[in-house]
Amino acid sequence: MALWGGRFKEQASAQFKKFNDSLPVDYRLAVQDIVGSIAWAGALNQVGVLSDQEVATLESALLELKTSVEQNPKQILVSDAEDIHSWVELQLIEKTGDLGKKLHTGRSRNDQVATDLKLWCKETGGELLFALVNLQQALMNLAERESNTVLPGYTHLQRAQPVTFGHWCLAYVEMFNRDIGRLKDALYRADTSPLGSGALAGTAYPIDRNLLAQNLGFRTATINSLDAVSDRDHVIELLATASVSMMHLSRFAEDLIFYNSGEAGFVEMSDLVSSGSSLMPQKKNPDACELIRGKAGRVFGSLTGMLTTMKALALAYNKDMQEDKEGLFDALDTWQECMEMAVLVAQGLKVNSARTLAAAQQGYANATELADYLVSKDVPFREAHHIVGEVVLTAIEQGVPLEDLTLTQLQQFSDKIEQDVYQHLTIESTLDKREALGGTSRAQVKKAIADIQSDHQQILNTQVVGAPGKKQIEFALRQVQQRLNAQRAAAMSVRRAKMSDVDKIEELVSYWAQKGEILPRTRDNIIHDIQNFVVAELDGVVVGCASLYIYQTDLAEIRSVVIDKAFHKQGQGQALVQYLLEFAHQMELGKIIVLTYIPEYFKQLGFDLIDKNSLPENIIEDSEPSPFKNEDDEVAMQYLVGA
Repeated sequence: MALWGGRFKEQASAQFKKFNDSLPVDYRLAVQDIVGSIAWAGALNQVGVLSDQEVATLESALLELKTSVEQNPKQILVSDAEDIHSWVELQLIEKTGDLGKKLHTGRSRNDQVATDLKLWCKETGGELLFALVNLQQALMNLAERESNTVLPGYTHLQRAQPVTFGHWCLAYVEMFNRDIGRLKDALYRADTSPLGSGALAGTAYPIDRNLLAQNLGFRTATINSLDAVSDRDHVIELLATASVSMMHLSRFAEDLIFYNSGEAGFVEMSDLVSSGSSLMPQKKNPDACELIRGKAGRVFGSLTGMLTTMKALALAYNKDMQEDKEGLFDALDTWQECMEMAVLVAQGLKVNSARTLAAAQQGYANATELADYLVSKDVPFREAHHIVGEVVLTAIEQGVPLEDLTLTQLQQFSDKIEQDVYQHLTIESTLDKREALGGTSRAQVKKAIADIQSDHQQILNTQVVGAPGKKQIEFALRQVQQRLNAQRAAAMSVRRAKMSDVDKIEELVSYWAQKGEILPRTRDNIIHDIQNFVVAELDGVVVGCASLYIYQTDLAEIRSVVIDKAFHKQGQGQALVQYLLEFAHQMELGKIIVLTYIPEYFKQLGFDLIDKNSLPENIIEDSEPSPFKNEDDEVAMQYLVGA
């Protein structure tokens, strides 16, 4: 049954109906359509279209339908409804009679589908964010496991200079971190509600669209109805983000396919992600990586298809835009599946360190070190470059590595070369010299990752950012780990507090203050300090809060870390603290302290015990002993943002 038959004398042909109907694709938006319908019923109630009783009846029926759909979404596909909006409305009419026909008042399928799709994108974006963070963590774990492994680095697929396997892993951590940034940016721009825009000109009812947007979990409402119903930028941006990330995944896969080959033999894939040959019993094929590489083109195709669909569409809505969902659903499903498969690949990878070391020692990878050695002897680099080129040519002709040439042979090319040259030509020397920003060092990568394991929350704020080397790699890897923690916090919907959160913050703080767990705070104090608060959300509901109180330019205290008792042990508390630590890092604070009765909890987050008497006097004065606790049980802890 269609929702638009009055204008027509004849029914559409079965062939056209099959061509036109979108239910086989957009049935995945059922929950979002129901949620949007509940919110719209409330909005109609506020303008007098629906009574309180009518809204209660509709909401009860819609919630019952939502539960049914969540338990069995495929039930929708047996219907001959045109689309998911028609299906929900027909189900509602079946449950509530003529009342169900009133719900569409002032609403169009144009703003309805735009809202449903944005809600779906927001929810799916959160899942993709978690998948990216999990993939980064898997690569960090692999970097730790192979931190002592030498790997030949390549340019032009020619052996260039040795690196560490951990450094290779961290290159992809950086790529996927940029993907996280793109995803978060795309989701921010998608976080506007089109509902109430009507077909194209807006609704004729005085709906408070900003309140409606907030009720649906959007940060605000769209401001132009023509744009709102015809905008699919969020689809294109998510497809673009997926495409860039799939390009990164494909490069990751290609590296491993090459490393796994018989010619390289650097790694072996786990049996869990490999397949064999139907003809050749000796074969073990890296099919997981090959499929990741292949599926990248599939995601790129979805982006190209959507751009082509949208490029010549006049305002406002056109049926062409029905093509937005199939490619989007498939691309994001594919992206998430590939990320999860890449985690399995990384977890099961076996690295042949003897083979990688032997390969790194070939190909005259230490030629640059010889040039640098000559530079240290006051030979201009261009002249040193030419000299070493001649040395390499001679070594190739003799079939020996540079370090096997005698001192007499080397001195034929430059009298600046002395006996100490050989210590500069070793693999260890080649690696350990790479201490500048972004370089590689086997010993320091290993040390840095070991530090992360013992104190993985700590990040050292240094002017020398990102450099593998003696100290710089340590700083870089701690920053990577802290960034992962911050991304987890963002994925768990931790955000800066707003004035609209004051009531919930006051409720949470008062509850736990009455139990003696934290110090009480007045409503006026919370309002005054709202810019220092962060909150954690679940399904749009604030379930926790924390605040950062700044004492001086290099010292702050984390206070009022509380979680609704119904949501304990779900990670929101850690996410709040991690968010504040990252915020402190961005503000260039030096030290963060806490006064706590649960030191083990904060120790896991990177805090160390300190003498409470060492704290400034004003901090002690601000603190009050809990009547429910032994004052001696309260300890002071600190987190060094810069060290």
